[in-house]
Amino acid sequence: MSIVTVQLGQCGNQVGPEVFDVISSDALEGQKKAFCAAARERFFHQTPRGELVARAVLVDMEPKVINHSVSRAAKSGAWRYGEASHFSQKQGSGNNWANGYCVHGPRHRDVVEELVRREVERCDRLAGLMAMMSVAGGTGSGVGTYVTQCLRDTYPKSFILNHLTWPYGTGEVIVQNYNSVLTLAHLYQLSDAILVHENDTVHRICGRLLNIKHISFGDVNRVIAHQLASVLQPALTADSRGAYGRNPLGELASALSCHPEYKLLSVCTVPQVPSSSMAYSTFSWPSLLKHLRQMLVSNTKMEEGIDWQVRPPGGSARTGSPAGSGFNRSLANLLVLRGKDVYSAETGGFEDPALYTSWLSPEEAFSLWKSPVPFNKYEKCATLVSNSQALLRPLDDMVGKAWNMFASRAYLHQYMKFGISEEDFLDCFTSIEQVVSSYSQLH
Repeated sequence: MSIVTVQLGQCGNQVGPEVFDVISSDALEGQKKAFCAAARERFFHQTPRGELVARAVLVDMEPKVINHSVSRAAKSGAWRYGEASHFSQKQGSGNNWANGYCVHGPRHRDVVEELVRREVERCDRLAGLMAMMSVAGGTGSGVGTYVTQCLRDTYPKSFILNHLTWPYGTGEVIVQNYNSVLTLAHLYQLSDAILVHENDTVHRICGRLLNIKHISFGDVNRVIAHQLASVLQPALTADSRGAYGRNPLGELASALSCHPEYKLLSVCTVPQVPSSSMAYSTFSWPSLLKHLRQMLVSNTKMEEGIDWQVRPPGGSARTGSPAGSGFNRSLANLLVLRGKDVYSAETGGFEDPALYTSWLSPEEAFSLWKSPVPFNKYEKCATLVSNSQALLRPLDDMVGKAWNMFASRAYLHQYMKFGISEEDFLDCFTSIEQVVSSYSQLH
């Protein structure tokens, strides 16, 4: 089954090609044929000449980034975008969610829906749709939200995963917190799952783990692509009976988003080392999984700086007593293991009832996917996708900053002139504050 990716705005159209780069290079003929065939079917269709063409639609209100992404993919020689798979305009959304959602989205709905329809019809079987976007700007957030709404209307029974890039906390755009609140509030009603990468976290990974001195957006996007592809590449699931899972988005959503109040997913991957160190590094499953489990428990997003003092509460936690200081409670976790000796990896630590909420059994809350094929040059790779309290603090901070601006009526006129009222803002604040409350009370 195949995934159709919709890349939206500058960020979506920069992260997207990095993901396809990782997937195409990872699915080389030298790998196991079944894995290679499954990966290609999932993300590409082949032309009669054997060219790999990404199952993707590119949308932006400015042409520069799309033109660069299309050109770069074609020059790679490994894959390319479809010749008529992209749409752009000459005028951006001005970092204004309302401009994207109320103006550009409706104005260009028909052409975008037609592009998506063509890609969907090329699939023998559709696994679902993945929308990639940032929540900070105007096109990714505003047009992205509108397009997601159209996808939900047009494909009501298909799985929709939104991949969101969270802006730097120090601020890329003055109104990014408004845009984020409006985006998340709407997507919570539309999406089956929302997978979030925080720029601040990925930036630290680039600097501290990968030893990159002058970090560019390209470096950040490559880390995001590595983590995202490690989840989406074919794997053997508990129900796949020795064949690679057929419906990755459906399996992801059913494993992790079992309740409509809880849709926010975070990702951690180990190991992550500079490419120059790869040849000299050895990794064992016990060590990797020990680190990854403690990263989950202590809500540490990378291997450096893990707080080993944080422990899950005792048995009383399952009856609803408050968690220990700094403990990150999980609703559900998906562990994806790839590489050598994967079947010998002991994952019992992730089945500990103390990690999870009291109203789901560990058997329901924990899922495991495996593949014996090494991933992206790593002999062993472990990725944890978690529906937990990991995103609670950045979400709460974002709502607080947006509310402070709203209370002083800062920049509201820029949204009102495109049709977003104060009542619309208040509805969105209420929606996101309910999400914050739900995750805060997870026990």
